[in-house]
Parts: sequence; structure tokens; C-alpha cells
Amino acid sequence: MLQEIYSDTKESMDKSLNALKRDFSTLRTGKVTTNIVDHIKVDYYGTPTALNQVGNVIALDATTISITPWEKSMLNSIEKAIQEANIGVNPNNDGDFIKLYFPAMTSEQRQSIVKQAKGMAEKAKIAIRNIRQDSNKNIKELEKEKEISEDESRKAHDEIQKITDTHVKKIDSMFASKEADILKV
Repeated sequence: MLQEIYSDTKESMDKSLNALKRDFSTLRTGKVTTNIVDHIKVDYYGTPTALNQVGNVIALDATTISITPWEKSMLNSIEKAIQEANIGVNPNNDGDFIKLYFPAMTSEQRQSIVKQAKGMAEKAKIAIRNIRQDSNKNIKELEKEKEISEDESRKAHDEIQKITDTHVKKIDSMFASKEADILKV
């Protein structure tokens, strides 16, 4: 029973870490990545479709992303979707493909993005603490139903706390790494 609670706790906390990685990948660092446009949905014949499913999205260099649609008729829809997404650049449509030119980031922009990253890390920590709380509730329930002793319950709470501490440390190191990435000129 307790092993099941431990493994469920680890699994849920690992999912929170993966969600944080996905969130971090959408943030802009000194070098532009195509992840910046991953969340953009294009109206593809009435269906909201991911940008990378209606065209080729590549980073040409540190400041430019090129989007080549598989159907020329999609150019205007893609351009409109990028403008609505408000990612901080205007799309340049030349009739064949769209280019996004990202200017070099100012120190204020870098600080702002670091704040966003810090907020994302804090959300992940809150999720981890909520998972800990649920696991501890399950352990108390087992103790209340006399399925485990008080000592086992105390040891189980300690084990859940160790798992939590490990995941919080991982979040802190992920944030430190991302912060260094963002602030690197």
C-alpha cells in the first residue's frame, strides 16, 4: 500500500517537472528556438491546428524563424495567427514563406522573462506541495483505518517529504539553468 503511494507520488511529481520543462521551452532565451511558436494554433479549414502541422518551422539563425506552409493558401491564416498570438514580433510575408525576425533582447526583456520563469517554477512547486498533501492524506486515511501503525505512518510521511524535497531541488536547478540561459548575452 505505502509503496503504491510512494510510486504514485513520484509519478505525479515527475509529471509536474515535465510540465515545467514544456513551459520553460516556450520562453525566449538569447537564441531563438522554434518552441516559441509551438502554442500557436492556425485556423486550418475551420479546425485550430498547431503551426508545425500546417508548415515547416525552422530556426534559420539566432534571431530568425522561417515558416514555410505546405499550402500557399495558408499564408494569410498563419500570419493572422502569429499576430494574434502576440509573441513580440510581426510576421514578414513574402508570398512563399513567413519570416519572424526577433531583435536582440534588452536587459529589461531578459529580466521580465526571468520573472516569468520564476513564476512557472513557483507554480510547479505549488503543484508538488499539493501532491505531497494528497499523499499525506492517503497515509492518514490508512492509519485511521488501522491498516498501518503510527510508526509506519510517521515513516511514510518522512518518505513523502524526502520525495518532495528531491523534486523541489530539481525545480530549483532547472530554474537556475534556465535563468542562466536567459541572462547569457
